Amino acid sequence: MFRRAQFTAVVAIVIAALLSPTAIASSHVNLKVTKITKIAKVAKVESIKCKATKASGHQPKKVAPAEKLPKRLARTISFETNCGKIVVTTVGAKAPITITQIATLARGGFFDNTLCHRLTTKGLYVLQCGDPTATGSGGPNFTYPDENLPAAEQNNYPAGTVAMANSGAGTNGSQFFLVFADTTLGPNYTIWGTITQGLEIVRAIAKAGVKGGGADGPPNQTISINRVTVTN
Repeated sequence: MFRRAQFTAVVAIVIAALLSPTAIASSHVNLKVTKITKIAKVAKVESIKCKATKASGHQPKKVAPAEKLPKRLARTISFETNCGKIVVTTVGAKAPITITQIATLARGGFFDNTLCHRLTTKGLYVLQCGDPTATGSGGPNFTYPDENLPAAEQNNYPAGTVAMANSGAGTNGSQFFLVFADTTLGPNYTIWGTITQGLEIVRAIAKAGVKGGGADGPPNQTISINRVTVTN
């Protein structure tokens, strides 16, 4: 057992160690790192700011479908939205018809000043766009077949996937959905690209929720496609 003098000496050494400049500095650094980390997270969220938009539901612009495939398929399709740029890198030769028709519609101004009309946040994690009427039933005056369908497996539409919405086999038009979290669906929707810039925008829209507080409906935070740029 320690004698009183020995015990007092040990306590003094421990207290001195705890109050040493090194210990204080270490504590200060940890607090500083934690503070910086919190600031960085806040800054990332605040960096996604949506501007007011005048976009509203309207009749689709008439754009003729491409009659043949181009020599070079579109490599990227960039959507300039009121909340920032979303860049989609296409799958190329895996879905040549889809990419050609989406690029044709984009170059014809079909998607300009249109609203992303549907957000789903339970079971399916997607933001749906491409309908000028903003009703979910609008599209161009043509359809085309399915391509590049995924396997019937868990999370077959992973986060970042861009795929066509449809009302049955071979009914692709202009509506597409952006996947913001891994999603499992029937293997019925053509995958034509991956979001390579701006996924955080889609996730911010999802975080803001659905109007009325449900899990499926118009997004609470309005997001519009102002214009689209296609690069080969």
